[in-house]
Amino acid sequence: MKTTHLIIGAGPAGMAAIDTIREFGDTSPITLVSSETPYSRMVLPYFMDGTIPEQNVFTATDDYLRERNVEPILGRTVTSLDPGGKAVCDDGTEIEFDDALIATGSSASRPPIPGIDGESVFNLWTLDDARAVLAQKGGEIAVIGAGFIAFTCLDALIRLGARVTLVEVEDRILPRMIDEHGASLVRSFLESKGVSFRVGAQVSSIEDAGGRKEINFADGDVLEADVVITATGISPNLGLVDGSGIETDFGILVDDHMRTNAGNVFAAGDIAQGPVIGSDRKEVHAIQPTALEHGRIAGANMAGGDAAYWGSLLMNVVDVQKLQIASFGDWLGEGAEVRTVENDSRPVYRKLIFQGEVLTGAVFLGRPDDVALLNDMGMTKGLIQTGLHLGEWRKYLDRYPLDIRRPYVASKAAEKLLEMQLLNKPSIPRGYRQPDPDPKYWEYHDVFVSTITEGE
Repeated sequence: MKTTHLIIGAGPAGMAAIDTIREFGDTSPITLVSSETPYSRMVLPYFMDGTIPEQNVFTATDDYLRERNVEPILGRTVTSLDPGGKAVCDDGTEIEFDDALIATGSSASRPPIPGIDGESVFNLWTLDDARAVLAQKGGEIAVIGAGFIAFTCLDALIRLGARVTLVEVEDRILPRMIDEHGASLVRSFLESKGVSFRVGAQVSSIEDAGGRKEINFADGDVLEADVVITATGISPNLGLVDGSGIETDFGILVDDHMRTNAGNVFAAGDIAQGPVIGSDRKEVHAIQPTALEHGRIAGANMAGGDAAYWGSLLMNVVDVQKLQIASFGDWLGEGAEVRTVENDSRPVYRKLIFQGEVLTGAVFLGRPDDVALLNDMGMTKGLIQTGLHLGEWRKYLDRYPLDIRRPYVASKAAEKLLEMQLLNKPSIPRGYRQPDPDPKYWEYHDVFVSTITEGE
């Protein structure tokens, strides 16, 4: 008898699970339930700034799902789940299953500020949010929160012609992504580009003021804006497991097979609290690479495999105003050995964090068209993932922190990464197609692919 699979959520984790189930030769029926048509949240900034049309935001057509024998139930939400094999949707529809994947992701958090639910106050997390902000057509925009989410949309807001002020309750920007010194370099760089900041600022209320918004601070100061965007974090969508017996902490607790304590129910993506590299703790890493890895591991095991996950690596990478900002692993490095190198004028900043002979974290700032920087970021990420002892090459990096290549090659990190390859084989490309006959290419594309030197 064929197993009936239920996938709840059509984000990267859910779609990766579907593809992997079929990749493993499992032809069992799959039901996909999602409150939204499948689309990529990561490309919303590129839709907002006009780089791609809205049609390119979507990730699965009807034909795509039909070819994979997936029955889609879109525009519906699963409200309750019985691990015994039944899910109930918000319209009362009941779905029976043999195993299920919960990949419902997360939602934008809104702090309890009076007036935060008023007009012209938006999140920027969903496609509908992006459409709503686009309809405002620039002006003065205040963004409450100066973390990763705010920075992913900052370029798009600037390109829309908006004058942007970032408001952060903590004493620096990007407080959960880069260290204090790196944050000061980023702030100075963006101030030179016209972005304003208010840090250590506690918002007490948001009020209407003659067709605009008035943001009141606890210290009595006031900021006026045409639009307010909240970007203060996210929370996993845990409501559907209430009363199910499925164990949760901040997210749904899973093992290295992405299984919950209910053996036939898996969880993946922003909602899953699972293994991490270099730690015995379980954490929620709400980033696309982790969601894809979770989805592939879950899909393989739902198809009858025995795939174990070596753990997620905490990392964030964002480009803003032609400055790339990235962090990997234990980027804060409290109590660890730290080696830094910087050039404030560019700005360029690198921070390498070590525990003994092992590279455990890093911070990078630099231009996104600096190929050497991008190569070093990739090799650094590989050294952190593998946890290799560098031996004498550890001392070498103290002397030459800009030369990651030699320690990477000498430690045979690439060989180790091949051994760690997810499912012991590469994923199959999903075959996205650009329907625009004259697509807009990323401005740095030629830097990576051209063999023609300047002047030829």
